[in-house]
Amino acid sequence: MVFDLDGTLIHSAPDIRCGVNEVMAMRGLPFFPMDEVIAMIGNGLPALCERVRVARGLAESEKERLFAEISIAYSAVNGIESEVYPGVADALNRLAARGHALGVCTNKPRGPALDVLTRFDLAEQMSVIVGGDDLSVKKPDPAPLAAAFDSLGGRGIFVGDSEIDALTATNLGVPFILFTEGYRKSPAEALKKAAAFSAFDDLPRLIETQCFG
Repeated sequence: MVFDLDGTLIHSAPDIRCGVNEVMAMRGLPFFPMDEVIAMIGNGLPALCERVRVARGLAESEKERLFAEISIAYSAVNGIESEVYPGVADALNRLAARGHALGVCTNKPRGPALDVLTRFDLAEQMSVIVGGDDLSVKKPDPAPLAAAFDSLGGRGIFVGDSEIDALTATNLGVPFILFTEGYRKSPAEALKKAAAFSAFDDLPRLIETQCFG
């Protein structure tokens, strides 16, 4: 089983907002509220920074500098205000005890992804972590997810929270399970999925009782 990270295992938007707004303060620009930050999450940090640039009317020439500033600011606060979704640790332990090999495939860069997983004692449970800068492409391209599954020894189930995750699973041809409490922009009904859940306490039982081809 491979999991997305932001909005799936970890509610990371508070730290992303903090990093972005620190840069906004440095530049004398208005802060972003939480709902706007969540709406900008997806496709990796470069895409988020580009959405910030456009939203604040910054010139194209500021793109690289803004990315560098937000990357530094976010790295400094990564994991401070984030929270693991309730039941995640227990669910991962139960799945591992039942013989499931576990991994993460995220568009977050590898460094921050590993840092936050380590901070919350989740890194050791993951046999593989594929970050957004490990390959030349990101989700929804299927290559990162394929690399994660290949490291685990074969295809399996992908668990995520967003349209990007659903499309990635479709592009690779693997079952997708939707965590409904994350950062998606569309109604849950609009996403192609094998199953959905709203609490991680339910995930191990869902895996046992559903058939995923």
